[in-house]
Amino acid sequence: MDNRLYLSCLWPGLPELWWRGRLSALPTALTFGLAINGLLVARFIYPEWLMFSMVRIAGWVGVIAWCYCTIKNVRELPGLIQPRKASRVPDRFVDAQMAFLKSDWRRAETLLKDCLAIEDRDPPSLLLLAAVYRHTARLEFCRACIDKLRKTEAADRWWLEVDAEEKRLLRDFSYRDSGDKVSRTGNTENPTRSEPIRTTVAA
Repeated sequence: MDNRLYLSCLWPGLPELWWRGRLSALPTALTFGLAINGLLVARFIYPEWLMFSMVRIAGWVGVIAWCYCTIKNVRELPGLIQPRKASRVPDRFVDAQMAFLKSDWRRAETLLKDCLAIEDRDPPSLLLLAAVYRHTARLEFCRACIDKLRKTEAADRWWLEVDAEEKRLLRDFSYRDSGDKVSRTGNTENPTRSEPIRTTVAA
C-alpha cells in the first residue's frame, strides 16, 4: 500500500469518511477542525477571551487526543482500504471463480457473498455476482449489482468489464421481454436466441 495514503490519518475521522464513506466519522472530523480553529483564535486573534494557561492546557489535551487518534487511524487504515487482505478470514474469491467456471451457481453465490461480507464494495466480487445472477435469470438482482458497481470509486478501473456485463444484461432483458410478448400473443414459436457468452472475471 502506498505510504502516501497514511497522510489521511493525520486528520481524525478522515480515513473512515474518505475511504469508506462512513458518515458516523463526520462528527469526529468536524470536531477536530473546530477545536483547531478555536485554539488558534483563542491564542493569536482574541487572546483576551481565555487565560493563557487555559489555552495551553487545552492545547496539550488536544495534542494528546490527536496523537491517540492518529495512531488508531494508522493501525486501521489497511483494513479500511483493503479489507479482504487485512482480514483474518480466508479469501474465498478464487474458490468462487472455480465454482463459477463449473456452473455451480449456488456455491459461487455463497462464496461471493462471504467475500462481500468482508468488503461490500469489492469490484471483482460484485461483477462476478452480477454474472451469477444473470446466469440464473435473476436479472433485477444483476441490475442492482451493476448499479452498486457504478457508484463505487474502486470500480473505475473495471469500467470495460462493467460495460460488457451491462450489455449482456440488456441482451437478456430483451430476450425475456421477447419471450413474454410471444407468450401473451399465444405464439408457440420460440424467438431466436444466441447462446450466452460465458465470461471469466480476473481476480
